Amino acid sequence: MITEIIREIGLPFAYHHYAEGESPDPPFLLYLFPESDNYGADNTVYAEVSRVYLELYTDLKDPDIEKQVERALQDHGIFWNKSEVWIESESLYEVLYSFEMEV
Repeated sequence: MITEIIREIGLPFAYHHYAEGESPDPPFLLYLFPESDNYGADNTVYAEVSRVYLELYTDLKDPDIEKQVERALQDHGIFWNKSEVWIESESLYEVLYSFEMEV
């Protein structure tokens, strides 16, 4: 389901990273599932829930693209948190959206 949401945003994307030398020009997205937070009952997994990181990379701060990502998440009922860093070695902004979703 996450790939369907990302496709709606309309930016290039990949899981976790692009191979060396193959990343597109910014803006682009990466997504990954760094951990799970499953719910259990009767010694079994009752609901599989994954933490999702959706990373937006831009070379210039672009609130319009951020709003585009946020609108797509909102449209799918996803409650997200957001943080931002400047990656000096890459000359890129990374805006991180973190949220949980059932898989």
